[in-house]
Amino acid sequence: MKSITIQGVKRESVGKAATRALRNADQVPCVVYGGNEPLHFSAEEKSFKDLVYTPEAHTVSLELADGTKVSAILQDIQFHPVTDKIIHADFYQLHDDKPVAIEVPVRLTGRARGVVNGGVLRFNMRKLKVRAIPANLPDEIVIDITSMRIGHKKYVESIRNNEYTILHPDNAVIVAIRTSRTAVADDDEEEAASEEETPAAEAPAGEE
Repeated sequence: MKSITIQGVKRESVGKAATRALRNADQVPCVVYGGNEPLHFSAEEKSFKDLVYTPEAHTVSLELADGTKVSAILQDIQFHPVTDKIIHADFYQLHDDKPVAIEVPVRLTGRARGVVNGGVLRFNMRKLKVRAIPANLPDEIVIDITSMRIGHKKYVESIRNNEYTILHPDNAVIVAIRTSRTAVADDDEEEAASEEETPAAEAPAGEE
């Protein structure tokens, strides 16, 4: 998985007054969990741009002024309800042998046969939460929809693998091709639909 670097400074004081002063100076109070003890630091708000305002998933290399370096993932982030400025960030330290959970984007490739015939693409789950050791975390999950016809669906069950665990039910629908008023009949659709394995019950989109 791609990594970005955020530089910061350890925080000696974590009281409300010190936190308020940091925010007034466009600094974000942060905490790293997962080590022997929580690590408090601050970083410039602008350094979060490539981490937060992007559909891509990243790990983070935290480099502090005293020489401390920590590999981590963003666990939680809080925004001001009015200004939308970042006011706090929590990170979780990565360890080579410990699995972590993170959301990764789903990317569709190909042009679905059902869409060519007038069907409507329903992209229900644009991100999936996965768990894996850091070395196996994917940058994205790619799904080829070329062969999908009207009425076809791609389920979580169909993309499971041994590299990482997808933290959604097997019957959660990632993408589907729905019919429409302008849809054109496909002679092979009925046969293809009967061949596709369909779970008995579907989970709501995004259910974990």
